[in-house]
Amino acid sequence: MYVEQRQQNNIAAGYQMFPGKAAKATVGRLMPEEEAEVLGFLTEQISNTFGMVGFIRSNGLVSPHNRGTFYGCRNDEGQLEGVALIGHATLFEARSDAAIEAFAAIARDCSDVFMLFGDQEGVRTFWNYYSDDRRQERLYCRELLFEQRSRVDEQEKEPGLRPATIDDLDLVVPVHARTAYEESGVNPLDVDPQGFRNRCARRIEQGKTWVLVENGKLIFKAEIVTDSPEVIYLEGVDVHPDERRKGRGTRCIRQLSCMLLERASSVVLLVNEQNKSAQSFYHKAGYELIGYYDTIFLKQELN
Repeated sequence: MYVEQRQQNNIAAGYQMFPGKAAKATVGRLMPEEEAEVLGFLTEQISNTFGMVGFIRSNGLVSPHNRGTFYGCRNDEGQLEGVALIGHATLFEARSDAAIEAFAAIARDCSDVFMLFGDQEGVRTFWNYYSDDRRQERLYCRELLFEQRSRVDEQEKEPGLRPATIDDLDLVVPVHARTAYEESGVNPLDVDPQGFRNRCARRIEQGKTWVLVENGKLIFKAEIVTDSPEVIYLEGVDVHPDERRKGRGTRCIRQLSCMLLERASSVVLLVNEQNKSAQSFYHKAGYELIGYYDTIFLKQELN
C-alpha cells in the first residue's frame, strides 16, 4: 500500500515511470526546493559529480545558465537513486542501471546534446541505451582526473596573478575558445559567438576567471567551474605559447591552487589522455592522478 501511494505521489509531482529492462524507476524534473537534498546526494561521490555540483552552486537547479534540465530518479521509497543534467553538457550520477536507462531515455528526446561525460563504466552503460543511427559519436576522449589536496611550497610567486575584470574580456574570449576547440573540435565562436562571450563575461563577473596579463598579453588563464567547500574544479587552464617551459605557468597554477585550498578540501582538473605535456605540467605543480573519465562528443543532428 505504501509503495503504491509513493508511486502515485511521484507521478503527481511530474515523475514518469520507466519500467526499463533492469527495474522500474520514476524520473522527473528537479525543482528548486529539492536543491539541498540533491547536493547532499551528489557530494557523497564528489569525485564523480563535481561538474553538476558546479552548475547547481553557480546557477541553482533550474536556470537557463545550466543549458539543460536537472532530473532526479527515485526508488519506490522516494529516495534518490540518480541525478542527471541533460542538455548541452549531459552529466549524471546513478546508483543503478535502471536510473541510467531512464536518463538515457529522456536524453533521446533532447535535440541539443553536445557531449556526454562521466565515469567509464557509467558512460558505457548510458551509451548502450542512448545511441542509435541518429545519435552517433563524433569524438571520443579519455580524460584523466588530477587532484591536489595539500598546499605545495611556493618558491617564487607571480605578483600579477589576479581575478580577471571585464576589461580583460577581449583577451579571455579567444583563448578560452581555443582551449574549447582543442578539446572538442568545435570552435564556440563559430557556433554561438555572442552566447559564448556572454558566458565568459558572466564567469568574470562572478570572480571565477584568473589571469596574468603583461603588456596586453594574456600570459596565464584558469577558470573556476565548481566552487564548493568539498572541491574546486578548474578548466580552461592556458599558458601563452611564448611563455611555456619557462616555469611561469607552473608558478601560476601552484599559486592559484594554494589560494583555493584555503577554502576547499581539494582542487581538481581534467586532462586529455593524449596530452602528455599537460600531464607533466600538473605533476610538476603537485597534482596527482586519481581517476579516469570518458567524454563523448556527439554528431549534431541536422534540422
